[in-house]
Amino acid sequence: MALDNEQPKGIWKSGKGKGRIRPKGRALDDGALAEVQRLLGDRPRRRDLLIEHLHLIQDAHGHLSAAHIKALAEEMRLAEAEVYEVATFYAHFDVVKEGEAPPPALTVRVCDSLSCRLAGALELKAALEDGLDPKQVRVVRAPCMGRCDTAPTCELGHNHIDHATPEAVEEAIAAGDIHPKIPDYEDLQTYLQNVGYKALSSLRKVGDEEDPEEIQQQILDSGLRGLGGAGFPAGRKWGFVRAHDGPRYLAVNGDEGEPGTFKDRYYLERAPHMFLEGMLIAAWAIEAERCYIYMRDEYPAVLHILRTEIAALEAEGIVEEGYIELRRGAGAYICGEESAMIESIEGKRGIPRHRPPYVAEVGLFGRPTLVHNVETLYWVAVVCRKGPEFLTRTEKNGRTGLRSYSVSGRVARPGVYRLPAGSTIRDVIDAAGGMADGHAFKAYQPGGPSSGLLPASLDDVPLDFDTLQPHGSFIGSAAVVVLSDKDSARDAALCMLEFFEDESCGQCTPCRVGCEKAVKLMRAEKWDQPLLTELATCMRDASICGLGQAAPNPFEHVMKHFPDEI
Repeated sequence: MALDNEQPKGIWKSGKGKGRIRPKGRALDDGALAEVQRLLGDRPRRRDLLIEHLHLIQDAHGHLSAAHIKALAEEMRLAEAEVYEVATFYAHFDVVKEGEAPPPALTVRVCDSLSCRLAGALELKAALEDGLDPKQVRVVRAPCMGRCDTAPTCELGHNHIDHATPEAVEEAIAAGDIHPKIPDYEDLQTYLQNVGYKALSSLRKVGDEEDPEEIQQQILDSGLRGLGGAGFPAGRKWGFVRAHDGPRYLAVNGDEGEPGTFKDRYYLERAPHMFLEGMLIAAWAIEAERCYIYMRDEYPAVLHILRTEIAALEAEGIVEEGYIELRRGAGAYICGEESAMIESIEGKRGIPRHRPPYVAEVGLFGRPTLVHNVETLYWVAVVCRKGPEFLTRTEKNGRTGLRSYSVSGRVARPGVYRLPAGSTIRDVIDAAGGMADGHAFKAYQPGGPSSGLLPASLDDVPLDFDTLQPHGSFIGSAAVVVLSDKDSARDAALCMLEFFEDESCGQCTPCRVGCEKAVKLMRAEKWDQPLLTELATCMRDASICGLGQAAPNPFEHVMKHFPDEI
């Protein structure tokens, strides 16, 4: 035993004649460990649930302290560095180191993406920063929240304030109004009364081995393509996944983060079971062992609806308990890329994978995985209920089918409009009530910032797959933002590149450094066009995923169509 005036002998050797009386690294706080154990309860400590467990701590305390990160790592038998790198990757986790003050109890996130900027988001944020006590309320900028139709929007806690004003935000703070508003929607019992799940039930009863191929052919005959942006024929994906031995999984990409897009939220807040039935039909067709729904954290009302209705499906016996797992994103646009989403579902940083192999062969947990967008699965249910002709009988400008356009910006009535797939931007503007008063049509974003910015002179191009490529653009997720003669194309493009700079995952240099360099060049009074062109070539040729490959489109389009502004 060491005397009081003696140093205890080290037991962990770190060199000749030296030792440590305790392990290296942060000491475990027993109180933090007990709190983490209380929050996790009887939930599994599986590695893929790391992000879900981080949400529990963030929701309970408003931040992630160093002590809680250490305790969670201990509880899950993970390296503390592994937990830390995941927590710091996602925007919605506030990691607080020792000695740092935690953020205030309330946070106001102000969307500053293009539609909200056009509606005065920057002025709103400045007014809130001036009018609110920073010790009580934190005001931060945030990327698109999928509420472009009610711009400007901000989020207080989990309560979205549409058409936000400083006065409306202050009233919500005073009332403690921080919880999501749940809209009226078609619940399970109402859906069942409207012949819901009849198509799924019929398929399950037959059990013929040829039926999956028959349903797959119906989807192919309908012409349905992936509506998350890539546009790959939906039915062909099923065949690719079925070609590989099971177990197989289905993963739903609900991370609708492309600025200007809100169609998935529109459908989920109204008819969630049409989507859920389409998902279960697709899962049946590929014999999926389990379904995973990855839903963005910016949609708290949708998350509540899905939790409620999945539980109702289990209670009704339509699915077994645990067959559908709902996973909550944490604020990372890159997780809209399918392999990055899979990484996030597995509890990791959302970093895109190198391909091949593709996720249809090596996807979630290394198994064949079918990945679909929310709206795609909505239409799967419609096609199975009404037949392929429901889509194929609609023709316009040589195109067939229907598209859901998210329309915002300088139009009279922003919203989601279901129109023939061959509609032009003029048709879309007319459906949205025409241009807003006092505004003349100047330019438009046809499919999110990745699609760039096209001039009003290109108003006769059908907004559909394959029709915009000759103009260096694409329809993507049909996120249409309309600009007027009162807007600057140059400023709009800069807004888009600032978004890409923030949202790059940082894995590859061409994207990480390229977006940062582009923003600096675009902030100059006069653009260095040869250097920007060279930068665009590098980013497009060498970036790992579509973010870096498409990021140059906005500034290239400004140089081509709006040279007088630069």
